[in-house]
Amino acid sequence: MAVLNPHHNFRQRLLGGDCLIGTFVKTPSMMVAEVLASTDLDVVCIDAEHAPFDRAAIDSCLLAYRAAQMPALVRVPAAAPEHILNALDCGATGVVVPHVDSAAKASACANASRYGSSGRGYAGSTRAAGYGGASVDENIALNHGENTVIAQIEDLAALEQIDAIAAEEGIDCLFIGMMDLTVALGADSAADPRVVEAADKICAAACARNKRLGIFVPNVESIGYWRERGVTLFLMSSDHGFIKQGAKQLTAHARASF
Repeated sequence: MAVLNPHHNFRQRLLGGDCLIGTFVKTPSMMVAEVLASTDLDVVCIDAEHAPFDRAAIDSCLLAYRAAQMPALVRVPAAAPEHILNALDCGATGVVVPHVDSAAKASACANASRYGSSGRGYAGSTRAAGYGGASVDENIALNHGENTVIAQIEDLAALEQIDAIAAEEGIDCLFIGMMDLTVALGADSAADPRVVEAADKICAAACARNKRLGIFVPNVESIGYWRERGVTLFLMSSDHGFIKQGAKQLTAHARASF
């Protein structure tokens, strides 16, 4: 069988409980993608929700990531099936779907991500399908076995249905949206006890159903706290953050030599 997805082990690693480190990508640039693909990151997440990625930009960046065998998720702009279809057809390893606030939406996102009745539309001519290089059976097996579906939990309504969302079989991982939860709860910091309590509730629901957990953390020191609560997928910083951090460090070191 032709290898259509060079990222075939990401979903297995995630479901197997490996601790994975990744970053968000904010710049719609194939060159940035090439640079990040040359690093030791376990995964990148193209942020099409909060950064200016259209389908053409997603497509070109995924070309670069796939060429270097770097797993690449796409955080889609919304839960609309066409956004999920576009990302997966372009060859994304999986999707992160924002604002999954009900069991019904979780089920709909899972269906939109996988071929089947009332599910993802089938096309054998896409990058994900090897541009016609594999059979229907092979494409379906790859889609069901390798595409990762991550539901971002960041709304108060989601907390009310978190047990049912976590029980949705087609969702591989719950990603805790700490900042949206912070805003929704009227807090001014993710360290607010109300936000931490909400995150703990998400963790408990996921762990009770053997569902994987992901989160954005601001620093390495935060990882241990969340590992103890069952989180294994950590997204940290972004390409923007790396540029700013590098410039800040360079400036500080240079000025110290004056």
